[in-house]
Amino acid sequence: MPDYQNDKEILALYRKEGNKEKGFTIIVQKYTERLYWHIRRLLVDHEDANDVLQNVFIKVWRNLDGFREDSQLYTWLYKIATNECLSFLEQQKRKSVLSLSDVETGLNNKLQADAHFDANKLEWKLQKAIISLPEKQRVVFNLRYYDEMPYEQMSQVLDTSEGALKASYHHAVKKIEDFMRNA
Repeated sequence: MPDYQNDKEILALYRKEGNKEKGFTIIVQKYTERLYWHIRRLLVDHEDANDVLQNVFIKVWRNLDGFREDSQLYTWLYKIATNECLSFLEQQKRKSVLSLSDVETGLNNKLQADAHFDANKLEWKLQKAIISLPEKQRVVFNLRYYDEMPYEQMSQVLDTSEGALKASYHHAVKKIEDFMRNA
């Protein structure tokens, strides 16, 4: 049995008669960890991240037949994951009729509730700084900083121009620097 590492090979396997579940399983195995951490950085909470990740793979399963390969599989998966995160955050806002600052406070509280939280450690200060960013800047910063996603690919994921993404990232970095200086 060949080792399916190439997305084109995985998709070919998925589309081959009788191999749909096997192809999908390989996609899940290949991308679960990367998508989990992308989602976790946006939502902070482990349980929320797991729930959203599950929703992402349900959407992938339902829509993989229609994937036209106009973009890389990885880009398509990140787009679904990012949209699911944004939908989740929007639902949280609507459910609790909270303002944006209340949602940020909720994310901050989840971060501080983490058993490993230590406000004096640089990584926790960075996480608090990231949470303080507006939603769009937080997404752009995470995709660029943690996932090292090129702007071109980010543009496909977020349906935003590369110039706007570069500006969002620049503003996010400035806000994080200010936060870190004053924390």
